[in-house]
This record gives sequence, C-alpha cells and structure tokens, in this order.
Amino acid sequence: MDVRFAFKTSPQNTTWAEMLSVWQAADGIDVFESGWTFDHFYPIFSDSTGPCLEGWVTLTALAQATERLRVGVLVTGIHYRHPAVLANMASALDIVSGGRLDLGIGAGWNEEESGAYGIELGSIKERFDRFEEACEVITSLLSNETTDFAGTFYQLRNARNEPKGPQQPHPPICIGGNGEKRTLKITAKYAQHWNFVGGTPAEFARKREVLASHCADIGRDPAEIMLSAHVRLGEDRDYQRVVDEAAALGAEGLDLAIIYLPQHDPAILEPLAEALRG
Repeated sequence: MDVRFAFKTSPQNTTWAEMLSVWQAADGIDVFESGWTFDHFYPIFSDSTGPCLEGWVTLTALAQATERLRVGVLVTGIHYRHPAVLANMASALDIVSGGRLDLGIGAGWNEEESGAYGIELGSIKERFDRFEEACEVITSLLSNETTDFAGTFYQLRNARNEPKGPQQPHPPICIGGNGEKRTLKITAKYAQHWNFVGGTPAEFARKREVLASHCADIGRDPAEIMLSAHVRLGEDRDYQRVVDEAAALGAEGLDLAIIYLPQHDPAILEPLAEALRG
C-alpha cells in the first residue's frame, strides 16, 4: 500500500479553540500531509440549528496557525461565491499560506442553507452547467493576466486577479463528487485532484476507470490527477478499521486517504498516526 494521509475537521458543533488545537497538533505529525475543512453555513447530517464556522475564514486562520500542512476546503460550493471572488480569495490564501493551498470546488448540493439564504441552487443540470463555467473562469483568472468570458451564468470583461499566488500556473484544483456524466468529465478537464466522496473499494475502482475514460477522450494522462477518498474514523476510535479501509482503497489505486475525524480532540492524532505508520 502506497497511500498518503490527511485529515478533515468539520467546523460544526465545535469551537475555534477546539479546531485550532487539532490542527496545531497535526502540524507536528508528519504522517498527515494536509488538513481540510468544509464549506457549509449550517451543520450537516446533524442538528442544522447548531453552530457552524464559515469554512474559508476558518481555513485562512488555520493556515496562519500552522507551518507545514497543506490546507483546503473539501469542497467549496461554487454557487455561494462568484468565481471571480473565489479566484481572488484563493490567490490571497495561497500567498498568506506560503503556497500551501489546494482549491477544492464542487457544484453545490445543500438545499436547506441555500434556500434559507436565498442563494439560487438550481436544478441538477443548472448546477453543473454553472460549475463548468466557473471552473473555466477560475482557472483563467488564476493563470492569465486578463480574462474575457461570455457564458450563461458569468460574464467577464478584461478581468484581472492580482497578485497571483506562488503555486503556478495555479493552486491544485480538487473536484469532489462521484457523478459519472458531469462531475468526472469536468474533473478530467480541469482538476489535478479528484475526491471520491465515499463508497466501497469496488465503487471507487469503477469511478476511477470512468475518470480515466474521460481523460482518454481529451488526451490527458489520468496519472496527472491525484485520487483521494474520505475515510471515516468512528466515535469508537477504531484506528485499525481506518487502516484496513485505507489499505483496501489503496489496493485500487488510492493516493490519499482523508480521514474524517469524529471529534475535535488532539488526543486522537498520535494513536491514529501510529496505526497508520504500522
């Protein structure tokens, strides 16, 4: 198994001090190459009336509180922010983190918070049409001196994004999702990192082959795209189960296991790291 490891903390039902303690502890443990948070305004898969810290502001503070870890939002709902705004945010965070940002983006899915805030989510087709336009806009603004774009959702004229970050031509773009017709096709065109949201090793292997097929259609080497997956550590802290799941996915070609932590407790990290080293 040649799998690398990262961790993810949801900024929900927690405090800033608790999140900070986990990230600062993880920054000193070389098993973890990156840390991730999410982009929601309400807690998900729990009581949605609970507290939830905004993902990008939190990530920026975490980047300043760490020195080594790569950092990312897994993933940013593209409908929450205009892609030109997001491109500027990404460049700024890439600069202040010293080139440690991975730019995670997705089409968006949360109907509850979108509806509550009056942010248009749209139909499935509209979400992915908008997402594909946004990927082109973001990539251009992060890479080129000026951008002109005339789309259905976005229109830019001689648009600039300066200064750009140290990672050139742009921070690695991570696209999350399992959809075969649109998500993986867009991933093949724009991403340097694909995140498999979750499922069995057999499902991961099938999606990986679909992604490779989309890459072949456009003449791209699928080896250019890093493959990651969520691996959940349960409340019971069964570290061996995490190791076994990562190994099974690794046997199917996984590059990076992103371990979703159940609690913001730095005491989890060392036993987890020891199990992963083994």
